Amino acid sequence: MTAKPQATKDDAYRPLISARFVYGLTAIAVGLAALTGAISLAGRWWGENLALAGHTTSTEPHDIFIGQDHLRLPSNVMRFAAQRATGVAERADLYLTWPQMEGYSDDARSLFNDVNRPSSLIFLEISQSTMSRDMSGRLEPIYSHLFEGAPLPGPAGLMRHEMKENSGYGEEVFFTAEEEEGRHYAVRCLMPKAPDLSTSADCQRDIHAGRDLVVLYRFSSQLLPQWHAIDKAVARFVTDRLIP
Repeated sequence: MTAKPQATKDDAYRPLISARFVYGLTAIAVGLAALTGAISLAGRWWGENLALAGHTTSTEPHDIFIGQDHLRLPSNVMRFAAQRATGVAERADLYLTWPQMEGYSDDARSLFNDVNRPSSLIFLEISQSTMSRDMSGRLEPIYSHLFEGAPLPGPAGLMRHEMKENSGYGEEVFFTAEEEEGRHYAVRCLMPKAPDLSTSADCQRDIHAGRDLVVLYRFSSQLLPQWHAIDKAVARFVTDRLIP
C-alpha cells in the first residue's frame, strides 16, 4: 500500500486560490465583458436595420437601363437593396405611397410598416415588354372570351366580370371601363372575402411605357374607386423618370 504524502509546514501558508486560477478567471471575465459589448452593439445594429426592414431614406439617384430604356430612380422608391445601383437590370421593383407617389421616408415610415393600411401603398414592377399589347389591349382579343355571365356594376363606373371556371384565373375577377379617350381599361383582382382581409396586392394591371417597357402595378381593392387616378399617376411617374 502506498503511503499518503505528509503535510508540510509550507502547505499551511499556500493560498486557497492560486494565482493561475485568478488569472484564468480574470481572462474569462474580460472575455465575457467583450462578448457582452459585441452582442450589445450587434443588437443595436440589428434593431436599427430591422426597423428599416430593408428600406432606405436615401434619395441618391441611380441610372437603371432596362432594354432600350433608361430610368433615373431615387434609392427610396426601390424595394430591394440589391437593385439600388446604376447599371443594366432585368427589372426594377418599386413601392410608392398613395396618393403622394413618394418613396420611403421617416415621415412615411408607418405607411410602409403597417400591414393594416394596405391602401397606403402601390407596388410597381418595371421590366422589358414581352408582349405587343398591354392589359387594355388584351381585353377584346383574349379576356373578353373568358368572361361568364352578364357584367355587374362595380365601383366608380367599373363593370365586374366573372371568369369561366376553366379559364385558369381561379377566383379572380376582371373590372373594365371605357375611358374618355376611347381606350378600354382592364384590371384583374382577387377580391377579399371581407374588407379587412384586403392586401396591397389584391389587384394588378400592366401598361406600356417608354420605348419597350411594361409596368405591372398592384394595389389594394380598397382603391378601386380611384382606378382612373391611379392609372394616370403610375403612367406619369414612370414617364417623368425616363431619360431620353
